[in-house]
Amino acid sequence: MDIIKTLTEEFSLKPFQVENTVKLIDEGNTIPFIARYRKEVTGSLDDQILRELSDRLSYLRNMDETREKIKKSIEEQGALTEELIVAIDNATTLTELDDIYRPYKKKRKTRASVAKEKGLEPLADIIYEQASDCAEPIVLAADYINEELGVETAEDALQGAMDIIAEKISDDADVRRRMRFVCSAHGIITVKANTEDIGVYEMYADYSEPVSKIPDHRILAINRGEKEELLKVNIDFDKDKAMFIISKTHIKEGSPATETVKTAAEDAYQRLIFPSIEREIRSELTDRASTAAIKVFSTNLKQLLMQPPVKDKVTLGLDPGYRTGCKVAVVDGTGKVLDTGVIYPVPPKSKIEEAKIIIKALVKKHDVEVFAIGNGTASHETECFAAEVIKELDTGISYMVVSEAGASVYSASKLAAEEFPDYDVSLRSAVSIARRLQDPLAELVKIEPKAIGVGQYQHDMPQNQLNSALDGVVESCVNSVGVDLNTASVQLLSRVAGIGTAVAKNIVTYREENGKFTSRRELLKVAKLGPKAFEQCAGFLKVADGKNVLDNTSVHPESYEAAEKLLKLCEYTDSDVKSGNVKNLTERINARGLENTAAELNIGVPTLEDIAKELERPGRDPRDELPPPMLRQDIMSIESLKEGMKLKGTVRNVIDFGAFVDIGVHQDGLVHISRITDRFIKHPSEVLKVGDIVDVYVLSVDVAKKRISLSIKQP
Repeated sequence: MDIIKTLTEEFSLKPFQVENTVKLIDEGNTIPFIARYRKEVTGSLDDQILRELSDRLSYLRNMDETREKIKKSIEEQGALTEELIVAIDNATTLTELDDIYRPYKKKRKTRASVAKEKGLEPLADIIYEQASDCAEPIVLAADYINEELGVETAEDALQGAMDIIAEKISDDADVRRRMRFVCSAHGIITVKANTEDIGVYEMYADYSEPVSKIPDHRILAINRGEKEELLKVNIDFDKDKAMFIISKTHIKEGSPATETVKTAAEDAYQRLIFPSIEREIRSELTDRASTAAIKVFSTNLKQLLMQPPVKDKVTLGLDPGYRTGCKVAVVDGTGKVLDTGVIYPVPPKSKIEEAKIIIKALVKKHDVEVFAIGNGTASHETECFAAEVIKELDTGISYMVVSEAGASVYSASKLAAEEFPDYDVSLRSAVSIARRLQDPLAELVKIEPKAIGVGQYQHDMPQNQLNSALDGVVESCVNSVGVDLNTASVQLLSRVAGIGTAVAKNIVTYREENGKFTSRRELLKVAKLGPKAFEQCAGFLKVADGKNVLDNTSVHPESYEAAEKLLKLCEYTDSDVKSGNVKNLTERINARGLENTAAELNIGVPTLEDIAKELERPGRDPRDELPPPMLRQDIMSIESLKEGMKLKGTVRNVIDFGAFVDIGVHQDGLVHISRITDRFIKHPSEVLKVGDIVDVYVLSVDVAKKRISLSIKQP
């Protein structure tokens, strides 16, 4: 296979883009580095395309390795022909390769292999030939009776021969390919209840849907129900269609052996082919659904991680609880813990007045500006309490309910114990909640991505594929924002391109022993951080107030000379960059001519444009360009919602069939995909993303079941 040609066609790219990208990947460059600093070479491919291309490259190379192994194995059996070589080389999927290799693969003991051991293969060949002048199969079979080999009657011999024929038909790659295609197009998924009480799977108690039309989220739902042994799932397929496909290749009319071969063919279909095809189709459906779900999860995670931080505000974090109380932590604008405590403003203790005194004292002592409230157990009651305190303080404090997903996992982790050895698990969780509001990215990188809870059926996904995709998202976000070299945690540093956990720890150790970094170049003094790692990571690590003003930008050190020359050409100084007085740089470049300036600096146009953007806004955070998170000062209850009411809400999760929106009543409401927009959309993510602030209308409220139906479209 010409991998470069295949990738070029599949991704609709130019050959140079694919060739150069593959070369960069093979040279050990990271995706964030290639995306940001090799735009001229790749034709400005973004990191998402680069990751997909890298994954596909691995798949195709794995296919090529499999091809060679198959050829070698068949050749060792003395069965490799030119026709087989062409078929193997033309296969486009691992499934096709498996079909071709099936007849030559060493099988476990089968009915056919047992029959061959009994010497019945010649009989099977004669019957399968279906000559018009052959004798009746039962007559032919009489010649193969051999009591020593366990063939005691002609019927035994005939059955053995039919088993061999059935396996021969089952091993036909072309039959399997056509059967798989037709079954995928015309098969029906059928679902039945396995027990009387199937709970949340009630809609699937007696359900059917074409294989070709079943949506991804439904596939995952019935898979989970089947795994929990509450549902029984099958594929129904017209047997006559199947037998027609087999007959075209394997049945010859007009022979005394025809009916025997037909019987063997039916056995092949029912016992060997269809069960295998059914497994393969269901596996393909699951793979498709998993890939789509992982993509949705990845998109949601990226949008969550890239939520604008509530910067430089003293924050009071509240981790709600009933019996154990509500844990409190106050952190300063940098996330440093200033104070902690426990209050009991909710049942069973309901020490509301005492709790108010404690919170008001903390607010006054530390000049608290915002509250962050976890959305777990007792969240609604705690939110009501906080809103009341805010009203009584009347100092302009606002609050936001923050997702607790993964907070308990982090709090009990070894990492949290190292970070906060003097605090118990619950207080660490309150700190984490406060910091999540201040900087979602810096805090959430400490948690296993799949525990963050912005997907669907994440525990049913192929875990390696899920983890790889989510790790890629985290890496992309961290490198997109950039990291302060002098304040970043080990977890944040370990996500920077070219840096793993070991080197991240070495950076922190160096910082602790030698004080703050004063330049990016100083990174080369860190143990195990060599020139290649420096090349990959340097542009993503920023040094504020360092020796070189460019160290606080995303300009790569390899482009410092060009950046300095550019400033001189456009009559700016380092002081202008520091003071943010380079706002007209792009205009001056355009006046000189973009391409002419790039040529003069010996760099490409994309690099010139990136350098200009960085010099105009040194230390910029791309998250600042997004709408700020919605902070509240008062609260509503689910009981106060009325049909037709218009509210503002924050999108918390986007899934296949809609989106969940936080409208400030503790229970998120669901906007079904049909209620998102007037135009047709295939997926809610075409219109909505996590963190969006939207206007919604209340369609219905079920207080008992805590279900809220919302609409973005005006009812």
